[in-house]
Parts: sequence; C-alpha cells; structure tokens
Amino acid sequence: MTTTTVTAKGQVVIPSRIRRHLNIKRGTRLCVVEKNNSILLQPLTEEYFEKAAGVLKGKTSLRVLLEERRREQEIEDRKWRKS
Repeated sequence: MTTTTVTAKGQVVIPSRIRRHLNIKRGTRLCVVEKNNSILLQPLTEEYFEKAAGVLKGKTSLRVLLEERRREQEIEDRKWRKS
C-alpha cells in the first residue's frame, strides 16, 4: 500500500510508480469521482477516450467525439458573448 499526504492547498502527489504505470504526465487531466466514501482519480488519457468510444453504438471514433465537443463549445462560447 502506498500513501500520500494532502497539502494545505488540497493537493496530493501521485507516487511516481503509479504515474509511470498509468502514463500520467504533467498536464494530464484527471476525473475525480466520489463513491462509497472513496475518491477515484481516473486519468483522462487518449486511451481512456478510445475505450469509452468503443462502448458507444456505432463505435464512434475519438476524433468524431472531439470534433463534436469542439462544436458544442463554440456554440456555448457564442451564447456567453451575446449575453
């Protein structure tokens, strides 16, 4: 079992062995999930999105999902600029 400490700013260090194993590098985004009094950190890597895309009907590619997300973000940005 590996332990880490929470800093005054609420930060934690993920041990290097785990970072290497999960290919977590500087700038890697993490999904934080609270479940059953536990905290799950899921790295949002390209591999994660490829696996997630595989469960969608029609096996939509990561490229298509990212393009959809970009278009949705542009629409949201335009709405905010108008208000």
